Amino acid sequence: MTNWHIEGDYMETCNCDFLCPCITSNLTATPTEGECKAAIAMKITKGDKDGISLDGTSVIVVLHSPGAMIDGNLKVGVIIDEAASDAQAKAISEIVSGAEGGPLEALGPLIGEVAGIERRAISFEGDGTKYAVSAGELIEQEIEAALSGLPDGGPIIIENVVHPVSSRLALAHAKKSKFDAFGIEWDNSSGTKNGHFAPFEWTA
Repeated sequence: MTNWHIEGDYMETCNCDFLCPCITSNLTATPTEGECKAAIAMKITKGDKDGISLDGTSVIVVLHSPGAMIDGNLKVGVIIDEAASDAQAKAISEIVSGAEGGPLEALGPLIGEVAGIERRAISFEGDGTKYAVSAGELIEQEIEAALSGLPDGGPIIIENVVHPVSSRLALAHAKKSKFDAFGIEWDNSSGTKNGHFAPFEWTA
């Protein structure tokens, strides 16, 4: 196992109603739709593995859980930015698979199917309260922060949570959540579904 480091920005949408019960139950609750469909997008602003710079690359992990996540049998697929070189794509896939340690290693026992890897042009844009991510025809998602009513405002934050990307997440409403990848399909623009975003930093 080699040493590596990545950091950047993350956002996701899922098919659960806001607020996702997985987050507040340590992954033991049944998703609000009975099953979970999620797309976890990460824009790596700084990173390296085996001497390969991963700066400026993006990756999306698409996930399906047939019930409570803790029960396992997860289906997972990965979309890597087509702008990444083959060497960068290999390094990213090793990191997000959990094979090289890091936060996603803990998900390994819960995964029942690795659905594969796709390459698409990934767009990841955000301003601190609104984020939008797309990956060709496979993913299109937009979120808007759930804002605090306190005088200083800003996103409502939930801390000390079990989540593979970060233990501190900003809460958001999914303004658009559309997946058509690895047999995982979802399309909703109601504004009532769940989203999260956060900076992240992983090291192994």
